[in-house]
Amino acid sequence: MDANDLAAKVAQSMLAAEGTGPAWGIVIEEVRAGYARLSMTLRDDMLNGHRIAHGGMIFALADTAFAYVCNGRNERAVAAQAGIVFLGQAAAGETLVAEAEQLAHEGRSGVTRVAVRTSDGRAVAEFTGYSRTIGGSLVD
Repeated sequence: MDANDLAAKVAQSMLAAEGTGPAWGIVIEEVRAGYARLSMTLRDDMLNGHRIAHGGMIFALADTAFAYVCNGRNERAVAAQAGIVFLGQAAAGETLVAEAEQLAHEGRSGVTRVAVRTSDGRAVAEFTGYSRTIGGSLVD
Protein backbone atom coordinates (compact mmCIF):
# COMPACT_ATOMS: atom_id res chain seq x y z
CA MET A 1 0.00 0.00 0.00
CA ASP A 2 1.47 3.37 -0.96
CA ALA A 3 1.34 6.54 1.18
CA ASN A 4 -1.76 7.90 -0.59
CA ASP A 5 -3.71 4.66 -0.15
CA LEU A 6 -2.68 4.51 3.52
CA ALA A 7 -3.83 8.09 4.15
CA ALA A 8 -7.20 7.36 2.53
CA LYS A 9 -7.62 4.16 4.56
CA VAL A 10 -6.82 5.99 7.80
CA ALA A 11 -9.33 8.79 7.03
CA GLN A 12 -12.10 6.33 6.19
CA SER A 13 -11.38 4.40 9.38
CA MET A 14 -11.45 7.55 11.50
CA LEU A 15 -14.73 8.75 9.95
CA ALA A 16 -16.33 5.34 10.55
CA ALA A 17 -15.18 5.32 14.20
CA GLU A 18 -16.33 8.79 15.19
CA GLY A 19 -19.83 9.95 16.03
CA THR A 20 -19.34 13.57 15.06
CA GLY A 21 -18.43 13.39 11.36
CA PRO A 22 -21.36 11.17 10.37
CA ALA A 23 -23.77 13.20 12.52
CA TRP A 24 -22.71 16.39 10.74
CA GLY A 25 -22.84 14.80 7.29
CA ILE A 26 -19.11 15.19 6.64
CA VAL A 27 -18.10 13.73 3.28
CA ILE A 28 -14.53 12.77 2.41
CA GLU A 29 -13.99 14.07 -1.12
CA GLU A 30 -10.27 13.32 -1.43
CA VAL A 31 -7.48 12.20 0.84
CA ARG A 32 -3.86 11.55 0.00
CA ALA A 33 -0.59 11.80 1.91
CA GLY A 34 -0.44 15.26 3.49
CA TYR A 35 -3.78 16.40 2.01
CA ALA A 36 -7.51 16.10 2.66
CA ARG A 37 -10.62 17.73 1.19
CA LEU A 38 -13.90 17.33 3.08
CA SER A 39 -17.33 18.86 2.65
CA MET A 40 -20.35 19.46 4.85
CA THR A 41 -23.73 20.93 3.91
CA LEU A 42 -25.02 23.38 6.48
CA ARG A 43 -28.34 22.61 8.14
CA ASP A 44 -30.55 24.90 10.23
CA ASP A 45 -29.27 23.25 13.43
CA MET A 46 -25.70 24.30 12.50
CA LEU A 47 -26.51 28.03 12.50
CA ASN A 48 -26.04 30.64 15.20
CA GLY A 49 -28.49 33.33 16.33
CA HIS A 50 -27.63 35.43 13.26
CA ARG A 51 -28.81 32.53 11.06
CA ILE A 52 -25.30 31.99 9.64
CA ALA A 53 -22.91 29.08 10.14
CA HIS A 54 -21.95 28.71 13.79
CA GLY A 55 -18.21 29.24 14.25
CA GLY A 56 -17.99 25.98 16.15
CA MET A 57 -19.30 24.06 13.13
CA ILE A 58 -16.80 25.75 10.83
CA PHE A 59 -14.01 24.97 13.30
CA ALA A 60 -15.21 21.37 13.63
CA LEU A 61 -15.09 20.79 9.86
CA ALA A 62 -11.59 22.31 9.65
CA ASP A 63 -10.45 20.32 12.69
CA THR A 64 -11.71 17.09 11.14
CA ALA A 65 -9.78 17.74 7.91
CA PHE A 66 -6.73 18.56 10.03
CA ALA A 67 -7.12 15.27 11.94
CA TYR A 68 -7.25 13.21 8.76
CA VAL A 69 -4.09 14.87 7.45
CA CYS A 70 -2.01 14.63 10.63
CA ASN A 71 -2.99 10.98 11.19
CA GLY A 72 -2.48 10.05 7.53
CA ARG A 73 0.87 8.37 8.13
CA ASN A 74 -0.97 5.90 10.37
CA GLU A 75 0.72 7.37 13.44
CA ARG A 76 -1.82 8.45 16.06
CA ALA A 77 -1.73 12.24 16.36
CA VAL A 78 -3.74 14.82 18.26
CA ALA A 79 -3.97 18.58 18.21
CA ALA A 80 -1.45 20.40 20.34
CA GLN A 81 -2.87 23.78 19.38
CA ALA A 82 -5.19 25.21 16.74
CA GLY A 83 -6.39 28.61 15.67
CA ILE A 84 -8.93 29.95 13.22
CA VAL A 85 -9.68 33.26 11.53
CA PHE A 86 -13.25 33.70 10.33
CA LEU A 87 -13.36 35.58 7.03
CA GLY A 88 -16.91 35.22 5.74
CA GLN A 89 -20.26 33.68 6.41
CA ALA A 90 -22.42 30.90 5.04
CA ALA A 91 -26.09 30.00 5.39
CA ALA A 92 -28.20 26.87 5.64
CA GLY A 93 -28.14 24.87 2.42
CA GLU A 94 -24.64 25.99 1.47
CA THR A 95 -21.86 23.44 1.34
CA LEU A 96 -18.60 24.17 3.10
CA VAL A 97 -15.40 22.65 1.72
CA ALA A 98 -12.35 22.24 3.95
CA GLU A 99 -9.06 21.76 2.11
CA ALA A 100 -6.18 20.75 4.39
CA GLU A 101 -2.50 20.55 3.57
CA GLN A 102 0.34 19.61 5.85
CA LEU A 103 2.96 22.36 5.71
CA ALA A 104 5.60 20.73 7.91
CA HIS A 105 6.26 17.51 9.79
CA GLU A 106 9.36 16.98 11.90
CA GLY A 107 9.75 14.31 14.53
CA ARG A 108 6.52 14.16 16.52
CA SER A 109 5.28 17.62 15.48
CA GLY A 110 3.36 18.83 12.45
CA VAL A 111 1.73 21.97 11.07
CA THR A 112 -1.37 21.82 8.88
CA ARG A 113 -3.23 24.66 7.15
CA VAL A 114 -6.94 24.32 6.36
CA ALA A 115 -8.86 26.68 4.09
CA VAL A 116 -12.65 26.58 4.49
CA ARG A 117 -14.65 27.91 1.58
CA THR A 118 -18.16 27.63 0.22
CA SER A 119 -18.59 25.28 -2.72
CA ASP A 120 -18.53 28.31 -5.03
CA GLY A 121 -15.12 29.34 -3.65
CA ARG A 122 -16.03 32.12 -1.21
CA ALA A 123 -13.57 32.25 1.72
CA VAL A 124 -15.12 31.43 5.10
CA ALA A 125 -12.15 30.68 7.37
CA GLU A 126 -8.44 29.90 7.61
CA PHE A 127 -7.37 27.36 10.24
CA THR A 128 -3.89 26.37 11.38
CA GLY A 129 -3.40 23.24 13.43
CA TYR A 130 -0.30 22.02 15.25
CA SER A 131 -0.20 18.26 15.81
CA ARG A 132 1.73 15.92 18.05
CA THR A 133 2.03 12.17 17.54
CA ILE A 134 1.20 10.12 20.62
CA GLY A 135 2.21 6.61 19.60
CA GLY A 136 0.38 3.72 18.06
CA SER A 137 -1.41 3.25 14.77
CA LEU A 138 -4.99 3.52 13.59
CA VAL A 139 -5.26 0.77 10.98
CA ASP A 140 -3.49 -2.54 10.38
